Amino acid sequence: MNAQGIDQVATNALADANTVLATRGRSFYWARHLLGARHATRATRLYRFCRHIDDLADEATSPASAKQSLDQLQQALIQQHATDPLVADALALMHECGIDCAVMLALIQGVESDLEEVRIADESSLLRYCYQVAGTVGIMMCRVLDVDDDMALRHAIDLGIAMQLTNICRDVAADAALQRRYLPASLVGDCAPITLLVPGAETRATVTVAISRLLAKAEVYYRSGEQGLHYLPAGARAGILVAARLYRAIGRRLQQRGHDYWTARTTVGTATKLGLTLLALLDLTTARDPRMQTGTRRSALQTCQHDALLHVPLAGLPFTVFGGRADHEG
Repeated sequence: MNAQGIDQVATNALADANTVLATRGRSFYWARHLLGARHATRATRLYRFCRHIDDLADEATSPASAKQSLDQLQQALIQQHATDPLVADALALMHECGIDCAVMLALIQGVESDLEEVRIADESSLLRYCYQVAGTVGIMMCRVLDVDDDMALRHAIDLGIAMQLTNICRDVAADAALQRRYLPASLVGDCAPITLLVPGAETRATVTVAISRLLAKAEVYYRSGEQGLHYLPAGARAGILVAARLYRAIGRRLQQRGHDYWTARTTVGTATKLGLTLLALLDLTTARDPRMQTGTRRSALQTCQHDALLHVPLAGLPFTVFGGRADHEG
């Protein structure tokens, strides 16, 4: 294929990625407009590939078929060779941004675990799962945004975990319909997912308490995520902060609805998104930390040392407080 043909393939791939982001990642699509062109393009490509991984699991004709596809994908990443243009683009992105192969593999392994019976035992197990399917994305986003300070990755992991906890609390019913229960047995008992679809009064009360606890935990991880914003390039901070605030608002909206996940999926409207975006931009211009500050007013944003206790359940995982660097470089 000549250079013109390669450029056309890249253009088509990016157009497809934009479509996927706009239709299936609306909060991220909204926030992406606040990134510079290079970072926005990279982030879109990363999102498209992460969604591809999910689709291999969710759209397969059987768990066995999904596992085979995911195993083949892992081998393509390990061998650094792919004929599928989408996977080839992911390999190019990993090389371009210095994304560790082991981090991408951890994401795939997390998605692959959903093919089995999902019955999370306790909160530590849930946090490790959240690291696999979302904390890893935080790590990769840092690389996409040209962040080379490994200290930043701890906060990025926490932001990913916070967003995934929000997802889990919002999508209890949708996950239950897929025979998945992410709410830990330590909080809700070893109940079957079907009981969560149309919960009775007793189950509803128990699940409400569990969701409240997990959303409170998400708040702690969101705060840690925001405390790492100063590691990002100035032009990338707004996009990441807005994405975090939009997701955070979903959890808060769910709380306002009495943690009612069973009658309707909790969403955030356009007017709320606009308001949250403006407030986030104001916070960035009035940040207390001199590394963030572009104005003189005081702000809710501040930085501090990472809380190591947040990573106790993640011990041994790459780039966590109690884990080393990944073993395989991408």
